[in-house]
Amino acid sequence: QVQLVESGGGLVQAGGSLRLSCAVSGRTFWNYVMGWFRQAPGKEREFVASIWGGDSTMYADDVKGRFTISRDNAKNTVSLQMNSLKPEDTAVYSCAAGLVASRSANAMNYWGKGTLVTVSS
Repeated sequence: QVQLVESGGGLVQAGGSLRLSCAVSGRTFWNYVMGWFRQAPGKEREFVASIWGGDSTMYADDVKGRFTISRDNAKNTVSLQMNSLKPEDTAVYSCAAGLVASRSANAMNYWGKGTLVTVSS
């Protein structure tokens, strides 16, 4: 079993920063693709960022340059540093793990409960 628990969400003003963390427990080789997805009210869950292998990364176009995904193998955590936040970034952010690098949420096998990020203007 793999368990994922997100933390770090909250309320922040536009232009501010937040750092989300995902604690990973269970069978963890760090060979999983680790990703962040988000879901805003009335919208489908969308890809944000992922990391795999030798720290290869992939980002959604609308967050590239503002968000950075990273991992700390010693602490079994995956983080998402979010800078220059916009009101459009408001969503529930979820950590996920899968076996292949994909922008599709359907490709991910394990999910955390999510953490709410609210960006005010």
